[in-house]
Amino acid sequence: MDRKSFLKSGHLGSLVGAFLYFDISFMIWVLIGPLAVLIAEDFHLNAAQKANLVALPLLGGSFLRLVLGYLTDRIGPKRTGLLGMALTAVPLVIGWRVADSLDDMYFVALMLGIAGASFAAALPLASRWYPPEHQGLALGIAGAGNSGTIFSTLFANRLARWFGDWHVVFGLALIPLAIVFLIFLLIARDSPDRPEPKRLSDYVRVLREKDTWVFCLLYMVTFGGFSGMANYLTVFFNTQYQLNAVRAADFATVCVIAGSFFRPVGGWLADRVGGIRMLILLYAVMSLMLACVASLPALGVTTTLLFVAMMCMGMGNGSVFQLVPQRFREEVGIITGIVGAAGGLGGYFLPTILGHLKQLTDSFTPGFLILALVAGSCMAVLSLAQREWRREWIGEGGKVRVAPWIEGDIETTF
Repeated sequence: MDRKSFLKSGHLGSLVGAFLYFDISFMIWVLIGPLAVLIAEDFHLNAAQKANLVALPLLGGSFLRLVLGYLTDRIGPKRTGLLGMALTAVPLVIGWRVADSLDDMYFVALMLGIAGASFAAALPLASRWYPPEHQGLALGIAGAGNSGTIFSTLFANRLARWFGDWHVVFGLALIPLAIVFLIFLLIARDSPDRPEPKRLSDYVRVLREKDTWVFCLLYMVTFGGFSGMANYLTVFFNTQYQLNAVRAADFATVCVIAGSFFRPVGGWLADRVGGIRMLILLYAVMSLMLACVASLPALGVTTTLLFVAMMCMGMGNGSVFQLVPQRFREEVGIITGIVGAAGGLGGYFLPTILGHLKQLTDSFTPGFLILALVAGSCMAVLSLAQREWRREWIGEGGKVRVAPWIEGDIETTF
């Protein structure tokens, strides 16, 4: 791929703005994940209650992405992003100043889904500036904002220990949120090729497409796997290996790094070899790694297996969204919201499955075996779906089948 061609084909300011918005939103979205160990100590939570707490932000993000996806088409991704960041401040203030019971924290957790809904605005902001042959890389760069999870897993518990109170971490998160809000306001810009606002009937039409549900399943496993693991791994390492809150979060950070920084790699490779080829390979490796984790080996081995599994999940996120804009070119905002919602829902199910099965069986083994089976099933679904896709809209292996983009159609500015 020609780097100059990529830079000239879109708008750098909007790409950077989308990344920063996604980054800070992810940091806030998964904030309860590492803090759950400390919160559980204060409220004396069992395995199922901890799972519910870390899963609720993912559930909230799943439903609210549909709302932000609709708003993105109606008022544009920039305004939607600004609104999303402003509303994200609300649960942070409540978590900082008000929450003093488990029910309060359940409410805060659910409302943090506003941050998770950023997906529906950030990705269209970047996507609409770039041609089909650069979609994988552009969306991979914007989507690499999921690296914000690293800041939460690395610093949240340390700050809580430093200040002697986990509540203050929610207040501190308001500072970077305000900074990103101002930067986003200044450098992001909606694409001049913004499509006409869609009606609710358009959403219904997209939902009637069977390919929509295929992409939803694929993303539930890749993005849902990544976000669910990012939120739950601190609890897992603390429970299974008796690590303290800070050390458990550090081990979770190692795994989160893999999923975060390999997302653009997945998008780039998908542009080169095809998203279908990439995903089949990634699901196979992911399934194998999770099946091995189910044996609950030594801490170092488990960390390595989860590192590779989350690397595949991150690359899979980029690969899925190399395919999505090819199939739904005129409904990017709608399909982003729908598929993103499915991804958030997958993230909700992952800690719920692991936590509740741990409560029932006193072991994480059944949960990881189920996750491995689900990942493996995606290979079969994708293998069947690609037969029809190749006849209708996609190139060999998932490569783009379009006329070359005419450079210079869109002026590139910062």
